[in-house]
Amino acid sequence: MSRVAVIIVGILAVLIILFFVVSAAASSLFNRQVKKEVKELFENNPEHKKEIVTKADLAGLPQCVQKWLERSQVIGKERANTVRLKQRGLMRLKEDQPWMPVEAEQYFTVDEPGFIWKARVRMNPLIYFAGKDKYDQGKGEMNIKVLSLIPVVNARGNEMDQGALLRYLAEMAWFPSAALNSYLKWEEIDANSARVTMSYQGVTDSGIYTFDDNGDIVSFFARRYREENGRYILTDWGGVTKGYNEFNGVRISSQTDVIWKLETGDFTWFQCEITDIEYNKPLLY
Repeated sequence: MSRVAVIIVGILAVLIILFFVVSAAASSLFNRQVKKEVKELFENNPEHKKEIVTKADLAGLPQCVQKWLERSQVIGKERANTVRLKQRGLMRLKEDQPWMPVEAEQYFTVDEPGFIWKARVRMNPLIYFAGKDKYDQGKGEMNIKVLSLIPVVNARGNEMDQGALLRYLAEMAWFPSAALNSYLKWEEIDANSARVTMSYQGVTDSGIYTFDDNGDIVSFFARRYREENGRYILTDWGGVTKGYNEFNGVRISSQTDVIWKLETGDFTWFQCEITDIEYNKPLLY
């Protein structure tokens, strides 16, 4: 090997090492920032009163919603005020793109509704992007960084506020006792479906839960803003339940396909599985 070739190889080796060092540092900084925001989110949530769900708490709700809460086994258990969960799944950004593995953590507050979702999506063996969705004080935001370093999405505004609220409505299926909160209004549509409307911090929107005859959730759908070529378009969006599991004595829809209903047909962009969930546990940091 010539001297020039040796120098080039050496430079490439240094650049590769530098690449991994910078990426690791950026990932650590990203994770520290998320931890800080989660701590602030939890600190701003009212002190937990340790209320137990009773049969009487369900009175006045549509029968299908009552059946769901009973099926979820929340009666006799403590109301969820904070939630921590882990997810894994597959994601794709467009119909013609390959699926990408996803690992995520999510933190919810319930009395004052909010969440932070932190995800790591692997595009290939070397490249990943870190994503964060946040809903706090009625405001939604989305941040995506390639290698936790290079910003590619930093979205805020009314459409993000609406989308985050609807995401909270859909994902409270993982902590069913949240259905009893006063910022929610339930209306029966028929024996197996009900509309839930959420009003919080000046934003109001609704979606429809559909249940089977046993009380299990079949789907949740709403009209959510979707970004397309720089414009936001109201589009049917939601989740279809693919499986159930029990965590800490609570039965939840643990496998979900997240779908946009487009003119070309249903576009499943995220296949999500809950692998662990905890209620009302103190933060360890």
